[in-house]
Amino acid sequence: MGRRKKEPKSVHRENIASAASALFMEKGIAATSMDDIAKAAGYSKATLYVYFENKEEIVGILVLNSMKKLYDYIVLALAQQETTKKRYDCICQGLVQYQEEFPFYFKMVLDKINVDFESRNCLPEEKETYQVGEEINEIIKKFLISGMEKGDLRSDLEIMPTIFNFWGMLAGIIQLAANKEEYIREAMGLSKKQFLEYGFQMLYHSIANRQKD
Repeated sequence: MGRRKKEPKSVHRENIASAASALFMEKGIAATSMDDIAKAAGYSKATLYVYFENKEEIVGILVLNSMKKLYDYIVLALAQQETTKKRYDCICQGLVQYQEEFPFYFKMVLDKINVDFESRNCLPEEKETYQVGEEINEIIKKFLISGMEKGDLRSDLEIMPTIFNFWGMLAGIIQLAANKEEYIREAMGLSKKQFLEYGFQMLYHSIANRQKD
Protein backbone atom coordinates (compact mmCIF):
# COMPACT_ATOMS: atom_id res chain seq x y z
CA MET A 1 0.00 0.00 0.00
CA GLY A 2 2.94 2.32 0.59
CA ARG A 3 3.78 2.31 -3.09
CA ARG A 4 0.19 3.09 -4.04
CA LYS A 5 0.03 6.14 -1.80
CA LYS A 6 2.93 7.69 -3.72
CA GLU A 7 1.18 7.24 -7.04
CA PRO A 8 -1.00 10.07 -8.40
CA LYS A 9 -4.75 9.78 -7.94
CA SER A 10 -5.11 9.53 -11.72
CA VAL A 11 -3.12 6.27 -11.74
CA HIS A 12 -5.48 4.64 -9.25
CA ARG A 13 -8.55 5.88 -11.13
CA GLU A 14 -7.13 4.48 -14.37
CA ASN A 15 -6.40 1.10 -12.74
CA ILE A 16 -9.92 0.89 -11.35
CA ALA A 17 -11.57 2.04 -14.58
CA SER A 18 -9.56 -0.50 -16.59
CA ALA A 19 -10.63 -3.36 -14.31
CA ALA A 20 -14.24 -2.16 -14.42
CA SER A 21 -14.19 -1.94 -18.21
CA ALA A 22 -13.15 -5.59 -18.52
CA LEU A 23 -15.93 -6.63 -16.13
CA PHE A 24 -18.55 -4.52 -17.90
CA MET A 25 -17.70 -6.15 -21.21
CA GLU A 26 -17.77 -9.62 -19.68
CA LYS A 27 -20.80 -9.37 -17.38
CA GLY A 28 -22.59 -6.15 -18.30
CA ILE A 29 -22.89 -3.03 -16.18
CA ALA A 30 -25.96 -4.06 -14.19
CA ALA A 31 -24.45 -7.41 -13.17
CA THR A 32 -21.14 -5.88 -12.05
CA SER A 33 -20.94 -4.69 -8.45
CA MET A 34 -18.48 -2.34 -6.77
CA ASP A 35 -17.24 -5.41 -4.84
CA ASP A 36 -16.45 -7.10 -8.17
CA ILE A 37 -14.57 -4.05 -9.39
CA ALA A 38 -12.58 -3.71 -6.15
CA LYS A 39 -11.48 -7.36 -6.30
CA ALA A 40 -10.55 -7.18 -9.98
CA ALA A 41 -8.56 -3.98 -9.47
CA GLY A 42 -6.83 -5.26 -6.33
CA TYR A 43 -8.25 -2.61 -3.99
CA SER A 44 -10.41 -2.82 -0.91
CA LYS A 45 -13.99 -1.65 -1.38
CA ALA A 46 -13.34 1.22 1.03
CA THR A 47 -10.33 2.33 -1.05
CA LEU A 48 -12.42 2.11 -4.21
CA TYR A 49 -14.80 4.73 -2.84
CA VAL A 50 -11.86 7.08 -2.23
CA TYR A 51 -11.44 7.37 -5.99
CA PHE A 52 -15.00 6.91 -7.27
CA GLU A 53 -18.29 7.79 -5.59
CA ASN A 54 -20.22 5.03 -7.34
CA LYS A 55 -20.40 2.74 -10.35
CA GLU A 56 -22.11 5.43 -12.44
CA GLU A 57 -19.05 7.66 -12.13
CA ILE A 58 -16.81 4.84 -13.38
CA VAL A 59 -19.13 4.29 -16.36
CA GLY A 60 -19.07 8.04 -17.05
CA ILE A 61 -15.27 8.09 -17.11
CA LEU A 62 -15.10 5.12 -19.47
CA VAL A 63 -17.65 6.58 -21.89
CA LEU A 64 -15.85 9.94 -21.83
CA ASN A 65 -12.47 8.34 -22.53
CA SER A 66 -13.85 6.32 -25.43
CA MET A 67 -15.58 9.42 -26.83
CA LYS A 68 -12.25 11.23 -26.78
CA LYS A 69 -10.77 8.31 -28.72
CA LEU A 70 -13.54 8.66 -31.30
CA TYR A 71 -12.76 12.37 -31.60
CA ASP A 72 -9.09 11.55 -32.21
CA TYR A 73 -9.96 8.94 -34.85
CA ILE A 74 -12.12 11.40 -36.78
CA VAL A 75 -9.65 14.28 -36.57
CA LEU A 76 -6.87 12.00 -37.79
CA ALA A 77 -9.05 10.62 -40.58
CA LEU A 78 -9.92 14.06 -41.91
CA ALA A 79 -6.33 15.30 -41.69
CA GLN A 80 -5.01 12.46 -43.84
CA GLN A 81 -6.93 13.21 -47.03
CA GLU A 82 -7.95 16.22 -49.11
CA THR A 83 -10.77 15.09 -51.39
CA THR A 84 -14.31 14.89 -50.03
CA LYS A 85 -14.75 11.22 -50.98
CA LYS A 86 -11.44 10.11 -49.47
CA ARG A 87 -12.15 12.06 -46.30
CA TYR A 88 -15.55 10.40 -46.08
CA ASP A 89 -13.94 6.98 -46.54
CA CYS A 90 -11.49 7.75 -43.74
CA ILE A 91 -14.29 8.81 -41.39
CA CYS A 92 -16.01 5.48 -42.05
CA GLN A 93 -12.83 3.53 -41.40
CA GLY A 94 -12.19 5.54 -38.25
CA LEU A 95 -15.64 4.57 -36.95
CA VAL A 96 -15.04 0.91 -37.80
CA GLN A 97 -11.72 1.04 -35.95
CA TYR A 98 -13.43 2.64 -32.96
CA GLN A 99 -16.18 -0.02 -32.89
CA GLU A 100 -13.66 -2.85 -33.13
CA GLU A 101 -11.50 -1.41 -30.35
CA PHE A 102 -14.36 -0.27 -28.08
CA PRO A 103 -17.43 -2.38 -29.05
CA PHE A 104 -19.05 -1.97 -25.64
CA TYR A 105 -18.70 1.82 -25.59
CA PHE A 106 -19.57 2.19 -29.27
CA LYS A 107 -23.12 1.24 -28.29
CA MET A 108 -23.12 3.51 -25.25
CA VAL A 109 -21.94 6.74 -26.88
CA LEU A 110 -24.66 6.37 -29.50
CA ASP A 111 -27.27 5.89 -26.79
CA LYS A 112 -29.01 8.67 -24.87
CA ILE A 113 -26.59 11.40 -23.72
CA ASN A 114 -27.64 13.55 -20.79
CA VAL A 115 -28.29 17.21 -21.62
CA ASP A 116 -29.87 18.22 -18.29
CA PHE A 117 -26.74 19.68 -16.74
CA GLU A 118 -28.70 21.57 -14.08
CA SER A 119 -29.70 18.31 -12.44
CA ARG A 120 -27.99 17.45 -9.18
CA ASN A 121 -27.53 13.93 -10.48
CA CYS A 122 -25.50 15.10 -13.48
CA LEU A 123 -21.90 13.90 -13.44
CA PRO A 124 -19.07 16.20 -14.65
CA GLU A 125 -18.08 13.42 -17.05
CA GLU A 126 -21.52 13.51 -18.67
CA LYS A 127 -21.18 17.20 -19.44
CA GLU A 128 -17.69 16.71 -20.86
CA THR A 129 -18.90 13.76 -22.96
CA TYR A 130 -21.64 15.98 -24.37
CA GLN A 131 -19.09 18.69 -25.17
CA VAL A 132 -16.80 16.23 -26.96
CA GLY A 133 -19.81 15.05 -28.95
CA GLU A 134 -20.58 18.63 -29.93
CA GLU A 135 -16.97 19.09 -31.06
CA ILE A 136 -17.30 15.98 -33.23
CA ASN A 137 -20.53 17.34 -34.72
CA GLU A 138 -18.74 20.61 -35.49
CA ILE A 139 -15.98 18.72 -37.32
CA ILE A 140 -18.54 16.83 -39.39
CA LYS A 141 -20.38 20.10 -40.05
CA LYS A 142 -17.19 21.62 -41.50
CA PHE A 143 -16.64 18.47 -43.57
CA LEU A 144 -20.15 18.71 -45.05
CA ILE A 145 -19.93 22.45 -45.75
CA SER A 146 -16.53 22.01 -47.40
CA GLY A 147 -17.93 19.22 -49.60
CA MET A 148 -20.91 21.36 -50.55
CA GLU A 149 -18.70 24.34 -51.40
CA LYS A 150 -16.52 22.15 -53.62
CA GLY A 151 -19.63 20.87 -55.39
CA ASP A 152 -18.96 17.29 -54.28
CA LEU A 153 -22.03 17.10 -52.01
CA ARG A 154 -25.63 18.11 -52.63
CA SER A 155 -26.23 21.81 -52.11
CA ASP A 156 -29.65 21.23 -50.51
CA LEU A 157 -28.37 19.34 -47.46
CA GLU A 158 -29.69 20.60 -44.12
CA ILE A 159 -26.61 20.42 -41.93
CA MET A 160 -27.83 19.30 -38.47
CA PRO A 161 -30.42 16.74 -39.69
CA THR A 162 -27.78 15.44 -42.10
CA ILE A 163 -25.24 15.06 -39.28
CA PHE A 164 -27.65 13.09 -37.10
CA ASN A 165 -28.76 10.88 -39.99
CA PHE A 166 -25.12 10.48 -40.95
CA TRP A 167 -24.26 9.17 -37.47
CA GLY A 168 -27.35 7.02 -37.20
CA MET A 169 -26.88 5.33 -40.56
CA LEU A 170 -23.13 4.80 -40.25
CA ALA A 171 -23.46 3.49 -36.71
CA GLY A 172 -26.31 1.21 -37.73
CA ILE A 173 -24.37 -0.27 -40.64
CA ILE A 174 -21.29 -0.86 -38.47
CA GLN A 175 -23.23 -2.39 -35.57
CA LEU A 176 -25.27 -4.58 -37.92
CA ALA A 177 -22.09 -5.89 -39.55
CA ALA A 178 -20.64 -6.69 -36.13
CA ASN A 179 -23.81 -8.45 -34.93
CA LYS A 180 -24.61 -10.34 -38.13
CA GLU A 181 -21.16 -11.09 -39.54
CA GLU A 182 -21.79 -14.84 -39.86
CA TYR A 183 -25.23 -14.35 -41.45
CA ILE A 184 -23.84 -11.80 -43.92
CA ARG A 185 -21.15 -14.25 -44.95
CA GLU A 186 -23.51 -17.23 -45.28
CA ALA A 187 -26.56 -15.50 -46.80
CA MET A 188 -24.87 -12.88 -48.96
CA GLY A 189 -21.46 -14.34 -49.62
CA LEU A 190 -19.89 -11.11 -48.41
CA SER A 191 -17.19 -10.53 -45.86
CA LYS A 192 -17.82 -8.00 -43.12
CA LYS A 193 -15.48 -5.59 -44.92
CA GLN A 194 -17.30 -5.98 -48.25
CA PHE A 195 -20.69 -5.49 -46.62
CA LEU A 196 -19.49 -2.32 -44.87
CA GLU A 197 -17.98 -0.90 -48.05
CA TYR A 198 -21.26 -1.49 -49.90
CA GLY A 199 -23.26 0.25 -47.16
CA PHE A 200 -20.83 3.16 -46.87
CA GLN A 201 -20.99 3.78 -50.61
CA MET A 202 -24.80 3.70 -50.59
CA LEU A 203 -24.81 6.36 -47.89
CA TYR A 204 -22.27 8.51 -49.69
CA HIS A 205 -24.31 8.43 -52.90
CA SER A 206 -27.31 9.72 -50.93
CA ILE A 207 -25.45 12.95 -50.07
CA ALA A 208 -23.23 13.26 -53.15
CA ASN A 209 -23.85 15.77 -55.92
CA ARG A 210 -25.02 13.53 -58.74
CA GLN A 211 -24.38 16.21 -61.36
CA LYS A 212 -20.68 15.74 -60.69
CA ASP A 213 -20.78 11.95 -61.19
